[in-house]
Amino acid sequence: MGQRLVHIGFGNMVVAERVVAIIHPTSAPMKRLKEEARETGRLVDATQGRKTRAILVTDSNHVILSAIQPETIVNRFSGEEPDG
Repeated sequence: MGQRLVHIGFGNMVVAERVVAIIHPTSAPMKRLKEEARETGRLVDATQGRKTRAILVTDSNHVILSAIQPETIVNRFSGEEPDG
């Protein structure tokens, strides 16, 4: 069985099994997490220049920024909303 991809906006996909957290980006700890990931080369910006609405953390400790609301991404993970 192959890896399941989940659409996180603008044609970008993540492997569902690798994501360990989907977080709102507004708190100070999340802003620090984002900056630390940027400084260490672990940040993936998938917002296409839009406002960051969700932060995804992977099992490899990469931080992915998405312009899609966390609730929408969770619905896509659970199969309640189409991936595309």
